[in-house]
Amino acid sequence: MIAKLSGILDSTGEDWVIVDANGVGYLVSCSNRTLSRLPGVGERVGLHVETHMRDSQIQLFGFLSTAERDWFRLLQSVQGVGAKVALAILSVLEPGELVQAIAAQDKAQVARASGVGARLAARIVSELKDKAAGLALGPGAMASPAEAVPAGGDVPVVAPDAAGDAVSALVNLGYGRAEAFGAVASVGRSLGADADVQALIRDSLKELAR
Repeated sequence: MIAKLSGILDSTGEDWVIVDANGVGYLVSCSNRTLSRLPGVGERVGLHVETHMRDSQIQLFGFLSTAERDWFRLLQSVQGVGAKVALAILSVLEPGELVQAIAAQDKAQVARASGVGARLAARIVSELKDKAAGLALGPGAMASPAEAVPAGGDVPVVAPDAAGDAVSALVNLGYGRAEAFGAVASVGRSLGADADVQALIRDSLKELAR
């Protein structure tokens, strides 16, 4: 199973690239966001890869970050979401934005993706609300600078260590994990990447009290 692929970017298409690794060309499907951030043809590229094997066929999906790859996997745990739909969602929402949408139960944001109707979007934000908190605060949540800046603005996402401590503190105060994460994620956007735990807890409590 291929987990990572490095080589020369040979060519690109609407939703795919060919990576030349030591003379072998690998066809890799990618989200529009990943495609937009790749280097030029002829330059070196490295992709985290998810390998699907079905009916003796192998299909590779490539991502610039482990966070995007992990979300690709998680989205497909929802009934009705296959690889194509998962890529479509990741084409319109970065991992950080997807976390925000699920934490806020904002199905309209998820429904922006091609092939995602209101009913499926509602199922996604509902089923992933608890899983999203754990994934977003995990070791790979802030794997690259690109993930730290939501596409819709230039406000950086708060550091995962501080966010995790703040969520734990709120949970200890009796709030649900998903509820606590939603508040921390919300205030983190306004406080910025340098926000400390005390500030996150203070402002999150205000958010939860509204």
